[in-house]
Amino acid sequence: MRIPGLAAAIALTAAMTASAAPVETFIQVQGPSGVLKGTMLAPAGVERAPVVLIIPGSGPTDRDGNNPLGVKAAPYRLLAEALAAEGVVTVRIDKRGLGASAGALGSDPGKLRLTDFGADAQAWAAEIRKQTGARCVWLLGHSEGGLVALVAARTSSDICGLVLVSTPGRPLDEVVTEQLRANPANAPVLDEALAAIARLKAGEHVDVSGMNAALVPLFRPATQDYLIDMMRYDPPKLVAAYPGPVLVLQGTTDLQVSLEDAKRLAAARPGVKLVMLEGVNHVLKTAPLDRGANLATYADPSLPLAPGVADAIAAFVEAGGAVK
Repeated sequence: MRIPGLAAAIALTAAMTASAAPVETFIQVQGPSGVLKGTMLAPAGVERAPVVLIIPGSGPTDRDGNNPLGVKAAPYRLLAEALAAEGVVTVRIDKRGLGASAGALGSDPGKLRLTDFGADAQAWAAEIRKQTGARCVWLLGHSEGGLVALVAARTSSDICGLVLVSTPGRPLDEVVTEQLRANPANAPVLDEALAAIARLKAGEHVDVSGMNAALVPLFRPATQDYLIDMMRYDPPKLVAAYPGPVLVLQGTTDLQVSLEDAKRLAAARPGVKLVMLEGVNHVLKTAPLDRGANLATYADPSLPLAPGVADAIAAFVEAGGAVK
């Protein structure tokens, strides 16, 4: 027998639960070289939700996806909020040496390697499982963070699978070379930059004392060993060696990572899911291919996350990585 008003009451309760503000918690973990800190955002009233660790990209990128070099788009914060609305828990982090994790840099920053960031991601995955009771944690790496996720996944049983967002599909030297060639403004310094990249690829340091001032930030002596280390990794080989679920998510108007990069990652082995997002750029905003208009979105936090980004990620992790 139908009880009058019951269906309406159930619908109202569901709507109230769905619209309830997500729960924000500041969390930390003892990493290999100090305390690492981050933010957990959980949908209210949802139990046993999948948990995603968002690993930042290169440079001084913070837990929200911003950095002091002009990026204010807050893509990770917006992604976390959108995933909470989809019933997914996220943890976004300040990587070692930055933001609230500044004290975790270690005594010799010059010795920092990709495997160190991978170890931090493993520490986070173990701590998140402990705090949430989740069976495992999904690693979502954005840009260079995708390589960190791939490295972390090699030796951790705490990881459900990988979501590689705007992740390079070639060694770093090839990606940087393409980026430099793509910008006509780099023409006066291109030959000098390519020579420096070739030396780093060969495992040699570059003397910046006589280098064009515009190139010095790219080839700072303090980061050269890290760049040399990064150039040794071939991302498709890392994907091929990882047996778990992998989603490759790529925007079609990304000026930093190409569609070819995504295709290379997806072709590394059978079972990798590839999702192309039309009109989405590197900071996960809707943007045209026009360089000026595209880059303008990097500095605009008022722009929303592009449609489809959170949907694709939520569908993948909620299905346990099943490829359809």
